[in-house]
Amino acid sequence: MALSRSVGLKGLRYRGGGPMLVWALHRIGGLSIILFVSLHVVSSFFMQQTGSDFATWVNIVYESPWFQLFLYFFVLFHAINGTRIILMDFWPKLYRYQREMNWMVWLIFIPLYGLTVFIMIQSALTAG
Repeated sequence: MALSRSVGLKGLRYRGGGPMLVWALHRIGGLSIILFVSLHVVSSFFMQQTGSDFATWVNIVYESPWFQLFLYFFVLFHAINGTRIILMDFWPKLYRYQREMNWMVWLIFIPLYGLTVFIMIQSALTAG
């Protein structure tokens, strides 16, 4: 009976709270990884085959600290949250502790990302 219900666009409506934010960030992280890998393959192809300005421009974007911070944010969050999802898939009893596991994702992610930002800013200031 539950399968016969039509969700439609109501399923995409933001209902607030941490779980929805984690869900959205995980999906955005996956899309950003796909976008990065696709652009990297296309850029490498054009650089090797034609040496085009497009490939040079994409490589300049890759090397910018802002792009690296953006990409590292989503790759790291996607990896940590994906580990949480895998653990819950292997041990279904952990679904009872989903809220606590979401907090654990943030408690692991924030210091790791903060350390990375600190190191990247420090190396950018010393290189410049």
